[in-house]
Amino acid sequence: MKMFKISPEVPEVSRIGLGCMRIPELENEKAVRTLIEGALECGINFFDHADIYGGGRAEELFGDALTPELREKLVIQTKCAIHPGTSYDFSKEHILESVNGSLKRLKTEYVDLLLLHRPDALMQPEEVAEAFEILKREGKVKAFGVSNHNPMQIELLNSACDNQICVNQIQYSVAHCPTIDAGFNVNVGNDAGCSRDGSVIEYCRLKKITLQAWSPFQYGMFEGTFIGSPRFPELNDVLNRLADKYQVSVNAIAIAWILRHPAGIQAIVGSTKLQRVRDTAEAAGVELTRDEWYELYMSAGKNLP
Repeated sequence: MKMFKISPEVPEVSRIGLGCMRIPELENEKAVRTLIEGALECGINFFDHADIYGGGRAEELFGDALTPELREKLVIQTKCAIHPGTSYDFSKEHILESVNGSLKRLKTEYVDLLLLHRPDALMQPEEVAEAFEILKREGKVKAFGVSNHNPMQIELLNSACDNQICVNQIQYSVAHCPTIDAGFNVNVGNDAGCSRDGSVIEYCRLKKITLQAWSPFQYGMFEGTFIGSPRFPELNDVLNRLADKYQVSVNAIAIAWILRHPAGIQAIVGSTKLQRVRDTAEAAGVELTRDEWYELYMSAGKNLP
């Protein structure tokens, strides 16, 4: 497994992380512990949570499965700021309350990273900075980031937060990469040329902010997976051919496409099936050629101008 530094305050992390949104589907803490230990055996030490996953149940089950020895081997990230279906909340009180709730459910004294889940239009960056300062001083959070933010939203936060934002988690896959599409279609009068995220990949590369890819097997907004989908016959043909070439799973090839980008994107894979986790971890050993990367992109129905 390839490892890298996400922040000076955080131990080295795996290029592939395990998303924990679906953990409530598992039967009990023993099944969760088996999943955690299986991921570690594959070299995956990074686990991504959010306070809203399963209404808090995902964190709770994960915490039940942890032992002190196991906790020390893991890098745990969680997210906050969503009131499901009603609002986003970057108030100091909500951030502090959310973290305390996550720590209680996870049965840990700290999380390595805290992300603000979606942008809050009513954000006061100075208030966020106060929350970050308290959490860091109390040893409850080591480093901070955001999810689904554009460059200027990050700039606004960093103006008060002493440039502490070190992560931005975005939806990204070979079948859903509008930020790549817009980059190819600069100065072209088509829909693909519309930049909806402010060149977030280039911005994060310039600012040394780690990009994390959520839903790396999805197309659209939770419309489904492209793996094996009749909507993507050409893409699946290429995935299968490359899987045969590299002697890995098609899931690994889909993740290898993400890892091939020079931005150093970390793929967050949400699965509770240990064999799928093992298959996906094989991506770390695959280095796609430039031609293969572009072939996969084009086979997903993309066009170059």
